[in-house]
Amino acid sequence: MMVTRKAHLSRPLRSSPITPLWWLQLLLITLLAPEALSSPRVPPAEAASKREIIIKGDLVIGGLFPVHEKGDGSEDCGKINEHRGIQRLEAMLLALDEINQDNNLLPGLTLGAHILDTCSKDTYALEQSLEFVRASLTKVHETGFICPDGTSPQKDDILAISGVIGGSYSDVSIQVANLLRLFQIPQISYASTSAKLSDKSRYDYFARTVPPDFYQAKAITEILRYFNWTYVSTVASEGDYGETGIDAFQQEARTHQICIATSVKVSRSMNRYSYDNVIRSLQQKGNAKVVILFTRSEDARELLVAATRMNASFVWVASDGWGAQDSVVRGSEAVANGAFTIELASYPIREFADYFTKLTPHGNNRNPWFREFWEHRFGCQLNEPGCALRSLRDGAFQQESKIMFVVNAVYAMAHALHNMRQAVCPNSTGLCEAMKPGNGKRFYREFVLKTKFDAPFRPADTENVVRFTSTGDSLGRYNIFHYHKENGKYVYRKVGYWAENLVLNNSQIPWGNGVVPTSQCSDPCHPNEAKSMQPGDVCCWICIPCQPHQYLLDEFTCQDCGFGEWPLANLTGCFELPEEYIRWSDAWAIGPVTISCFGMLCTIMVAGIFMRNNNTPVVKASGRELSYILLLGIWSCYAMTFIYISKPSAAVCTLRRLGLGTSFAVCYSALLTKTNRIARIFGGVRDGAQRPRFISPGSQVAICAALISCQLLVAMTWLLVEAPGVRKEVGRERRDVVTLKCNSKDSSMLASLAYNCVLIILCTVYAFKTRKCPENFNEAKFIGFTMYTTCIIWLAFQPIFYVTASDYRVQTTTMCISVSLSGSVVLGCLFAPKIHIILFQPQKNVTSLRSKPNTKINTAGSNYSQGSAPTTVPTVCNGREVVDSTTSSL
Repeated sequence: MMVTRKAHLSRPLRSSPITPLWWLQLLLITLLAPEALSSPRVPPAEAASKREIIIKGDLVIGGLFPVHEKGDGSEDCGKINEHRGIQRLEAMLLALDEINQDNNLLPGLTLGAHILDTCSKDTYALEQSLEFVRASLTKVHETGFICPDGTSPQKDDILAISGVIGGSYSDVSIQVANLLRLFQIPQISYASTSAKLSDKSRYDYFARTVPPDFYQAKAITEILRYFNWTYVSTVASEGDYGETGIDAFQQEARTHQICIATSVKVSRSMNRYSYDNVIRSLQQKGNAKVVILFTRSEDARELLVAATRMNASFVWVASDGWGAQDSVVRGSEAVANGAFTIELASYPIREFADYFTKLTPHGNNRNPWFREFWEHRFGCQLNEPGCALRSLRDGAFQQESKIMFVVNAVYAMAHALHNMRQAVCPNSTGLCEAMKPGNGKRFYREFVLKTKFDAPFRPADTENVVRFTSTGDSLGRYNIFHYHKENGKYVYRKVGYWAENLVLNNSQIPWGNGVVPTSQCSDPCHPNEAKSMQPGDVCCWICIPCQPHQYLLDEFTCQDCGFGEWPLANLTGCFELPEEYIRWSDAWAIGPVTISCFGMLCTIMVAGIFMRNNNTPVVKASGRELSYILLLGIWSCYAMTFIYISKPSAAVCTLRRLGLGTSFAVCYSALLTKTNRIARIFGGVRDGAQRPRFISPGSQVAICAALISCQLLVAMTWLLVEAPGVRKEVGRERRDVVTLKCNSKDSSMLASLAYNCVLIILCTVYAFKTRKCPENFNEAKFIGFTMYTTCIIWLAFQPIFYVTASDYRVQTTTMCISVSLSGSVVLGCLFAPKIHIILFQPQKNVTSLRSKPNTKINTAGSNYSQGSAPTTVPTVCNGREVVDSTTSSL
C-alpha cells in the first residue's frame, strides 16, 4: 500500500523508537509544504504537467536551476531564462554524460540526477527542494508506521539524493541550505556569492565553486579608489545577494574613505514607476555621479530602462548580477555606455558550445523545458512549419559566463563521491551499503571540502585547480569589463582583472572628451589648502587656505612651522630659514663704511697734524691733552660702524654695548671739561682775582677720565643685568625673514645713552655761557656750534631709530650714519678751523704781541708818561677785561 496521506500514518509501532530529530524533520516539512504530506502526492493529471528531469543512476545528485525568471504578481514563474537557466542546466547534463563515460571516475557506477526549476524565486525553490528530502524522511524509521488494515506501509519509488548542485541566486541557496542541513545533504552552488553562506555555524553543508561577494566588494572598491570616486550611490536588490553584497561593499568603502550619498533597495514586487522613483532618488545627489549596483540581472535591466525614460546619466559600476550580459543592456545601450561591470573570471568551454549548438527540440527529450526555450529563442511555435528546422548555430552563440562553474560543481560532487567510495568501499566494485545516502556530515567534511582536482575542459594554457577553503568557498578572481561603443557597436571590453589586487589597462577605456568623470562630494583642495570636514562625514569638506608660514601636517591640518622655519614648496614640511644680517657687500653697508673710513682717515690726519705742530700756539691753546682724547673719541665713533655692520655674536654685541656709549662719553667728557674750564676761568675772573683750581692739564685729564668712567660703569652694569648674546627675530608681517640681532632691547640701548645726553646738555649750557670768550684762538665759540648741531642730531636720532625698527637694515644704517655724523660734527666744527690756521695761515700760529706809541697824558696835578715797552693786549670776555691767555696752555 502507498503512503499517500498524513491520516494514514495513524500510529507508530510500539516496538520502534521515534527520535526527536525525526519529529523535527516531519514538523518542518509539514510547516513548509503541508501539501507534501496532507494531500495526494501528485494526481495523475498533474503528474503529466509537472516538469522535472530524472536521470536514474546508482548515485543521484539533485540540481536546482532558474529555468524560468521570476513571475509577476501571484505567478511563481515568468518567461524562460535562456542563459542562466537552460544553458546552465544543459551544462550539468553534459557534465553527467562525461562523468558516466569516464572509466577513472566512479568506475562501475552511474551518476544520476534529479533536476528542478526554482523560477528564480526563493520560496518556490524551497517548495521544490522538498522533493530532495522526501527520501530521507521516508527512510527514517520506515517500520514505525502501520496502515489502518494492519498491513505494513509501502514506499514510493523516491530517489535518495547524495548531494545537490545549486542554487543560482544567493537567497535561493540560503533557503535551500537551511532545509538540506536538517537532513545532512551537502550542497555545492555554482553561482551564489552571498557572504552569509560562508558562515559554517549556519550553513554547515554548503560549498561553492565561486568566491563570496566580499571579494567582489573589494574589487569594486579598488576601482573607485583607482579613479578617485569617493562619493557614490548604491542600489541593491532585496534578498541576500543584494543586501549582503552591498553591506560588504559599504564596509570596504568605509575602510577606503568612500562615502555613500544615498542607498536604495529594490524590492521584489516593484513596477516601472517604482524604478522611476529609484532613478529620481539617485538624481537628487548631483555630485554622486557613480552608482554601485548589487542587483539581480532583472533589476539591473529595469533600472537602465527607467534611466532611459528619464534621460538620466550615471557611471554604473555593477556586480556580476549584471556581468557581461547583453540581455541587461538590450534597448538601453546609450544609458549603459561607460559602465564598469564585474564578472567571475572564467573561460568558455568549447565542448559545451559544440554540445549545446547541436541540440534540437525533437532530439533533446530529457529536458522538458527545451521546447519552450526553442520557441522563445526563435520566436516561433514548434507546430509551425520550419520552426523545428532552425539551428542554434545560426548567428553568434554566446556562452553564459558561469558554465565553467556549473561543470566544476558537478565534477566536485563526483570526485567527492569517488573519494568516499575508495575510502569506505575499498574492495567493492559496485555500491556498498556505506555509500548509500545518509551520513552527509562525514561526506561533506571529509570528502567534499577536501576535494581537489584539475578543472575539466580547461584550455591547454590555463591552470585552474578546483578546491574549497575551510569555509567551503572558492578563491576570488574577477574580470573587469567596460561597456562602450566601438566601430558603431556597443561591446563589453575586458579592461582588467582583480585577483587580490586590481590591474586595469586605462588605455582601453574611452572617456567622453578624454576626461575621467568625477564623483566627489567636494572639489579637491588646492595644494595650500586643508580640508575642514563636515561633522560625521569623511567625503564632504570645506577648503581652508593655510597661512604662508604653515605647512600641511596632513590633508586636514595646517601646522605652523617652527620659529625660524618656512614651508617647503610642496608644503610637506619646513626648512630652516637662513639668518639675515647686513653683509659687507650689501648696499646698506657700503655707504656707512665709506663714511666711516673717510672719517677715520680724516681723524688720523688731524691727529698727525696736531702731533707735528704740538708746540705751536694753536695746538697749545686748544689744550693738547684733551684734544687728543677728543680725537680718540671721534675715531671710536667712526669705528663703531664696523662693529655694527659685523655679524652679530656675543663678542660683537658686547663691543656694541661698551663701544657706543663709551665713544660718545669720551667725546663729550672732553668737551665738557673744556667748556667747564673756560667758564671757570672767565666767569670768576676779577681784577686781582685768584687763579681757579684744577685747570692744569693733568687735572683736566683726571676730570675727563672720571666722567668717562661713569659711562663705563653704566655699560658694565648693563652687561651684568642683561647678558650679551644674539637672538633670532621674526617679524609679524614677514615670517619668512629671520633677522640675527643682539639680544639687547632697543629701549635698553637708548637708556644706556642717557648719561651721554646729560653730558651733551651740560656741554651745551657751558658752550652758550662762554660763547664770547675769547676772540683769538679760543674754541668756545666753535664748541658752541658743535653742541648746537649735536643736540639737533640727537633729537632727530631717537624718533628715527624707533621708526626704522621694523627694518633692521634701515635701522642699522641710520645708527651708523648718526654716530659717524656726531663724530664728524665735532671733527669739522672744532678741529677744522685750527687745521686751517695751521696749514693755510701759519702767520697766525704765533704769540700775539703789540707795541703802543709813547703816550703822554696830562691829568690834574700830574703828568703820566708811558714808555714804549711792550704791553699785553687785554682780552674782553662777556664785557670784562681779562688777561690774555691765548698763549697759555689750556
